[in-house]
Amino acid sequence: MDKSKRTVTIERTFNAPIELVWEAWTQPEHIAKWWSPKGIETKVIEHDFSIGGKWKYSMPMPNGQNFIADGEYIEIVKLVKIISLANFKPMTEGVEIQSLFEKNGKKTNFTFNIVHPTEEYRIQQEKMGILNGWGSVFERLETLLIELKLK
Repeated sequence: MDKSKRTVTIERTFNAPIELVWEAWTQPEHIAKWWSPKGIETKVIEHDFSIGGKWKYSMPMPNGQNFIADGEYIEIVKLVKIISLANFKPMTEGVEIQSLFEKNGKKTNFTFNIVHPTEEYRIQQEKMGILNGWGSVFERLETLLIELKLK
């Protein structure tokens, strides 16, 4: 089955070296600061950054419910890619997320692919605002990277 029809892709260039972007993606203390839309805190419940390792984050929503993101790492190549199975309950389940890193001088080219089980599910997720949601998250990551560079 053609993955391209099932995939939502977001591309960004972060004004930070690849090592720093990788650190922000892989260290729980950093993930807690950016892995949620603006105004929502992330609690890292589980974070085993290894192939087969599980991760689970909780985000309290304004309506009082908890939004749970969880998954399992299936491929990790340092400074190149992180591939994970993922669920974002209650909105998205059974996707594969691919975080791809590419050194660009002192910047980092970043590609984020969300591979859905079916093309119909991808279309539904796009209508629900998946691009805006992740766009907001990556803006927070950009802000964190600026703060980390200043340290």
